[in-house]
Amino acid sequence: MARSIDIDIPPLRGRRAVVTGASDGMGVVIAERLAGAGAEVVLPVRDRAKGEAAVQRIRSRVPDAALVLRDLDLASLESVAAFGDRMRADGDPVHVLVNNAGLMTPPERRTTADGFELQWGTNHLGHVALVGALFPLLQEGRARVTSQVSVAARSGSIDWDDLGSERSYRAQRAYSASKIALGLFGLELDRRSTANAWGIVSNLSHPGVAPTNLLAAQPGYGRSSDTGAVRVIRWLSARGVLLGTPETAALPALLAATAPDSAGGRMYGPSGPGHLGGAPAEQALYAPLRDAAEAARVWEVSEQQTGIALPAAQR
Repeated sequence: MARSIDIDIPPLRGRRAVVTGASDGMGVVIAERLAGAGAEVVLPVRDRAKGEAAVQRIRSRVPDAALVLRDLDLASLESVAAFGDRMRADGDPVHVLVNNAGLMTPPERRTTADGFELQWGTNHLGHVALVGALFPLLQEGRARVTSQVSVAARSGSIDWDDLGSERSYRAQRAYSASKIALGLFGLELDRRSTANAWGIVSNLSHPGVAPTNLLAAQPGYGRSSDTGAVRVIRWLSARGVLLGTPETAALPALLAATAPDSAGGRMYGPSGPGHLGGAPAEQALYAPLRDAAEAARVWEVSEQQTGIALPAAQR
């Protein structure tokens, strides 16, 4: 049943979309659907070989897909800046940005090229820096910016006294904090865009639970085998029980990023039991995402940590 769930994507010819994490899982599904609707899709990837495989997969299903493969490592602010330089040199406005890439629960504390805890630096700060690097193109395109959070953001908090998890590293807590921070930043982006007439609409999505590479074996991040959780997730997903598939898990982000009536400052996710799977729909913001003062603090700290200065809010 889950595999029959779908939405209509409006025509996107003449639009340019950027999808992070588009080399596999939900990301490649999002990129494929946007390309199928006529958008030119930029796939910024850390692993060039995986990116080329994703391009081949998409073109096997969408023969006339307009795809651009670019290098980007969200765990390096230098790489994000170089990607932004290349995009601005192109001069083409960006109409859709899906902040989809992420990594989850390395068993041991690891850091980015800039010394940040890996999940905080990649899932959150990398996307903050990306918004900053693309900001003039997003403004020109009056873009829809959709940031992918997680069911992990419905609980937990940001430990402001230990943002880098240096005193105590608990993988799941650090993952939740990175997704809460990204969600708060996305909501604050929409508030500041409205206040300053930037023309950018920013909202959130979450995919529920589906068998993607987030919990799979990733030796490069210290996980030598699949977790028990991912084995259970694959079993349930294959049988259509509660959970989604990569195809259905991609739909909330697509709804948030493309539907004419999807609004800024809102969150979209699966509508099934526990919001783990099912058809995409608007949902109430998780409790950790509702504090505007906390969102403003995330914005300011994120600017300090990334060195990205977005236009000052007129308040």
